[in-house]
Amino acid sequence: MLEAARLQSALRQLPEGGVERQAVDAGEIDAVIDYANSNIIMFPLAQRALRDAAKGATAADRQPALKGPARNSVLAALPRADYERLLPGLEAVALKVGEVLHEEDVPIRYVYFLVDCVVSLLTRTEGQRTTATGIVGREGMVGMPLVYGVDASSVRAQVLAAGTAMRMSAERFRDQFRQSLPLQRELYRYAYVQLAQTRQAVACGRSHHTEQFLASMLLTISDRSGSQELLLTQETLADLLHARRESITVAATALRSGNLIRYSRGKVSIVRRKGLEAASCSCYKRIETLHAV
Repeated sequence: MLEAARLQSALRQLPEGGVERQAVDAGEIDAVIDYANSNIIMFPLAQRALRDAAKGATAADRQPALKGPARNSVLAALPRADYERLLPGLEAVALKVGEVLHEEDVPIRYVYFLVDCVVSLLTRTEGQRTTATGIVGREGMVGMPLVYGVDASSVRAQVLAAGTAMRMSAERFRDQFRQSLPLQRELYRYAYVQLAQTRQAVACGRSHHTEQFLASMLLTISDRSGSQELLLTQETLADLLHARRESITVAATALRSGNLIRYSRGKVSIVRRKGLEAASCSCYKRIETLHAV
């Protein structure tokens, strides 16, 4: 009843005759994001479809390609029995840009299986400044130190691109992780991929032009979020690429001049993806290939 009341309240805020209302009436919307309360309200049909999909078997006894939460690669790769055991402890949450999921040297309270958002992992340097040392999207999970038996993180996890995630308490995750060999396997595999990606990104930053590195980074963030529209300031891009803002300006101007992206007021839109891939360095394809490991 509470969920239904929240849904009706959210729908009443939509303008009559607007695009959002038309999409709801046409059945094209599965859920409403309540950013004010960091909550996701799913329509009843979408909830039933998610439960039914979780129960359905495939030839390999793995999850079918599900909408919503199971778009996370780790969750989608689990056998259905293991996935069903996780479901009661998973909570859908809406994450905002700039939101800190866990802080450096502070005990981790939750893990996050990302669905369509991107999180940046930030390491503190001299003068209390931070620099990006990795990004996480729907291919992985935020809170990986718990996998290694460590309660606190050595980095800050901060939302880079807004979206949705499935959250689980650290205590419950520890219990589920100990009980599920498939979950262990998928997260150890992801840990390897994450390490290899970090190494490749370091090599890329040292050996390629900023324009190539920027093209690769934009493609990577787009892949992780599933969107061609990215909210990224020059300062954020400079942190991600470990470059000066002036260098980012020059590189972004070159990509925009080639009609590969649109860029203004902190919003980057990928216009010609194939062209942007051609402008990127070989590291982008190498990093993406790691997901097939």
